[in-house]
Amino acid sequence: MRLKDKVAIVTGAAGGIGKGIVTRLAEEGAAVVLADLDEKGAQTVAEEVQKLGRRALVVRTDVSNPDSVTEMVERTLAWAGQIDILVNNAGVELIRPVFEISEADWDKTLDINLKGAWLCSQAVARHMAQWGTGGKIINIGSIMSEMPAPGEPHYAASKGGILMLTKALALDLAPYSINVNAIGPGVIKNGLSSKGCLSDPVTAEKIRAGIPLRRFGSPRDIGHAVVFLASDEADYITGVILYVDGGVILASPWSS
Repeated sequence: MRLKDKVAIVTGAAGGIGKGIVTRLAEEGAAVVLADLDEKGAQTVAEEVQKLGRRALVVRTDVSNPDSVTEMVERTLAWAGQIDILVNNAGVELIRPVFEISEADWDKTLDINLKGAWLCSQAVARHMAQWGTGGKIINIGSIMSEMPAPGEPHYAASKGGILMLTKALALDLAPYSINVNAIGPGVIKNGLSSKGCLSDPVTAEKIRAGIPLRRFGSPRDIGHAVVFLASDEADYITGVILYVDGGVILASPWSS
């Protein structure tokens, strides 16, 4: 119950990593706002939260739209009266051969993955700063915040941007006792990876063999890290990216 009486917003909460984050926050006592374009999926997750005895609110949200983000914040405040934790998890991953990446692909990826995190952070931090009670903002980056993969320059750019956005916001918001950190997931089963590199069994096994811990991550692995960064235990941590990747970012050609 490290998050008892806390209120958290999680974007991209309808499934995959988002579901893992939401359920872990609820298990630790938080009330959770599930912000997603997929209302039906978010409602299913919200029902699981309620079975844990926690409050849950579903808000249909397009994180790339400032008006939608404003509505998300206003509905949260009307429902709970406070926001203690924001998890910027909403994201898309469109894998394309480099010469087939369209301007629309680029814009969609950057708008959701990077601009969305900025819009939500600014809107929530404005209230946190006014209240003077601090808060926790946690951005979901990727191992591609530092190490790109073929066919994803737009995704890598968005997640590299998350790394620097996290550091910049940590500096700007430190005077208000708002901690800003990021998590860099590795290859997560039942996350975006399952629709991409893990969709082919042969490729998936090759990738698994190259992970030092020899297994894929789970959404709950990410949820555990979010709980830590959202808790009082992380009050003196800001501006860092915590890689939850089984050691992938350390891997070398001779480590397998």
